[in-house]
Amino acid sequence: MRRLFHRRKKLKGRVVLMHKNLLDAKNVSTVRGVVDTSRCILSSTLIDTLSAFSNRCVSIRLISATRAAVGKKAYLKGVFTTIPTLEPEECEFDVYFDWDVEEMGIPGAFTIKNHLTVEFFLVSLTLEDVPTREEPMHFVCNSWVYNHFVYTEDRIFFSNETYVPNETPVPLVNYREEELQILRGNGKGKLKQYHRVYDYDVYNDLGNPHTSGHLARQVLGGSDTHPYPRRGRTGRKPTIEDCNSERPGHRIYVPRDEHFGHLKSSEFLSSVIKSSARKVLHLHKPLLDSITSKEEFNSFDEVHKLFDVHELCEGGFEHSFPVPHVIRVSKSAWMTDEEFAREMLAGANPCTIRCLQKFPPQSKLDSSVHGDQTSKMTEQQLEINLEGLTVDKAIKCRRLFILDYHDVFMSFLGRINEDTPKAYATRTILFLKDDGTLKPLAIELSLSQHSSGQVGALSKVVLPAEKGVENTIWLLAKAHVIVNDSCYHQLISHWLNTHAVIEPFIIATNRNLSVLHPLHKLLFPHYRDTMNINALARQSLINADGTIEQSFLSGKYSMEISSAMYKDWVFPDQALPADLIKRGMAIEDSSSPNGLGLVIEDYPFAVDGLEIWDAIKIWVQEYVSLYYPTDVAVQQDTELQAWWKEVVEKGHADLKDKPWWPKMKTLEELIQSCSTIIWIASAFHAAVNFGQYPYGGFILNRPTLSRRLIPEKGTPEYDEMEKNPEKAYLRTITPKYETLVDLSVIEILSKHASDEVYLGQRDNPNWTSNRRAIEAFKRFGEKLSEIEKNISERNHDPNLKNRTGPAHLPYTVLLPTSEKGLTFRGIPNSVSI
Repeated sequence: MRRLFHRRKKLKGRVVLMHKNLLDAKNVSTVRGVVDTSRCILSSTLIDTLSAFSNRCVSIRLISATRAAVGKKAYLKGVFTTIPTLEPEECEFDVYFDWDVEEMGIPGAFTIKNHLTVEFFLVSLTLEDVPTREEPMHFVCNSWVYNHFVYTEDRIFFSNETYVPNETPVPLVNYREEELQILRGNGKGKLKQYHRVYDYDVYNDLGNPHTSGHLARQVLGGSDTHPYPRRGRTGRKPTIEDCNSERPGHRIYVPRDEHFGHLKSSEFLSSVIKSSARKVLHLHKPLLDSITSKEEFNSFDEVHKLFDVHELCEGGFEHSFPVPHVIRVSKSAWMTDEEFAREMLAGANPCTIRCLQKFPPQSKLDSSVHGDQTSKMTEQQLEINLEGLTVDKAIKCRRLFILDYHDVFMSFLGRINEDTPKAYATRTILFLKDDGTLKPLAIELSLSQHSSGQVGALSKVVLPAEKGVENTIWLLAKAHVIVNDSCYHQLISHWLNTHAVIEPFIIATNRNLSVLHPLHKLLFPHYRDTMNINALARQSLINADGTIEQSFLSGKYSMEISSAMYKDWVFPDQALPADLIKRGMAIEDSSSPNGLGLVIEDYPFAVDGLEIWDAIKIWVQEYVSLYYPTDVAVQQDTELQAWWKEVVEKGHADLKDKPWWPKMKTLEELIQSCSTIIWIASAFHAAVNFGQYPYGGFILNRPTLSRRLIPEKGTPEYDEMEKNPEKAYLRTITPKYETLVDLSVIEILSKHASDEVYLGQRDNPNWTSNRRAIEAFKRFGEKLSEIEKNISERNHDPNLKNRTGPAHLPYTVLLPTSEKGLTFRGIPNSVSI
């Protein structure tokens, strides 16, 4: 067969593509959108039928990588339908090229023209029986191709070969550079759906002054007062009311290749519809009749009824939410001090607790502005429960820890409490017991003081109590801590430190690293769906009056708080080892396999995370070393240097002058930086995302709002607290409506799509032609499988009490693989939800 094709000077190709999905989310945003889409389908189908009958739907021209040669047009063979499908379905087409390898060389790229009015998703082209090659030649495309008239240049795709810039075959050099220029765009005009431009902008589209003045919001990014990572530019016009704010709309431009795939689009849309329907149904149930945003639940049992099993209602939607993992075994374990403390190590936000270095805790706030913010806790208060140790001795032995949200919220507390005092800034001190678990010792609740010409903190300290009204006060104090923690988790640990900070890397990579570049092939899987989910978040989650503002304590100051925390963001510290050392949770230990000794040996997030971090770094080191044998090779890579320069100076422009940025002059800097990017996008995001519903789905365990301060003795509220502790708790935390909003969203965000690609996996086995790279990646996958077994074994070790705790909830969120759905496990390659 090889000789036959060679004699005829023909090459046979196989093209795989998918048609447009009828349930593409952007086409069903409104009922009108569906109708309009249907009309377009009918009209375009009539036009495209003519092209189909003429067998001239799609043309391809091969480009040589070894000669200055371009082949003749070749057309796909077979019946080509343009009717959008309900299910994702790959279609294969044969194509035959007039190509003499002896004269024209080995193909290295191809251009494609879509002569239809409807776009399609081009999966791949495979050339079979290419002379001089033992295996087929693969072109991995994974891109939407529109009608050729919308492009100024022909769409080009390259083979799965990998080249640093100075090793690019000469015939492909200009094509490589031109493609990057197209992706950069010209920085002008409103970007349309078919554009493929990656560019930067500030967060100026969170507010909606066009609708109402109270929906105006600060522009984040571009200033010293409100710094922020950059997001993808859309080019929308400013509002009339505020020339600095971008005009809102129901569609936000995201490069089409960044949109969800067919399967995920359908599943995400289905989840949104089901969630919305469920909320509407709940609003009509007796449980939530005449609901208002101020109404709370009447009892803990009423909260549990949210998860009762009901028959399916008319239309097939469930009445109830899934039972959160934290109450599947025990309905009351969440109330214990042990579970309260354990979740700081293995809960939804296990990355904030620090080892206490100095007592009393110090504030970093400017005293000339905020007054004295020093903690009012005393050594005597702590030593009551220190098992005979002094505070000084416990600090020296690294047995005191702190969850400190004082500075984070104190700067905003005056505005949050402006109308009605309802929230504290909190500090929580904990003690490491001999059995490796943590015991809370004291909680400091602070209010901002701005009266009688004085500024500072009005603080009170609450100590643990086992019975009576003191026990209720302790439970309420813990609730205020968790409200702080919930806000910090959602705004900082989750949104800022994964979603927001990764987007500039995605933009810079697409603008500066060719698909032929080894780093593009390394990092690309870790960018999947991120720009799209971030755009959706700007529409309904982090926007003015969105889900976060409605259901979290921080309200309309939410994104300002995240901006304030971005000032202290340090890229190298996002690497897990550096993060643990910075928080005092680990010390350098040369005798340890990974060079670290954990201060709390049974710290599930750190133990599991360090194994995954090490596996990532080994994989990155093996891969990168294939292309960069020396530091000089790193320095001479023009695309790499342009990429990093743009990450720092444009993507994170507000922090560009910070001295901690790697200079990207050495191989070690490159390995560490790429490992950090992959860690943030994969394992770290998994750790702070997929525990949201398992822990936070039970609002009593992780309230997001506080609506009043702890009652003072002698008030009616205090008397009520003595008589009915449940009522007092429920009147303090998130009420009914906001609970439904929160649960509806975090249920969706905690689920895996059926087409998810997990760490150690690729969606196409032919992602590179480099055999050594594929072998290294296989070793990476095998190591992750080994880690998965290790995690499971640790979860069954009764001596590791923090692995399961009183709730009997194993720490599974960093198990690398998962099935579809709400599984409380699995590490996707990217920030994909």
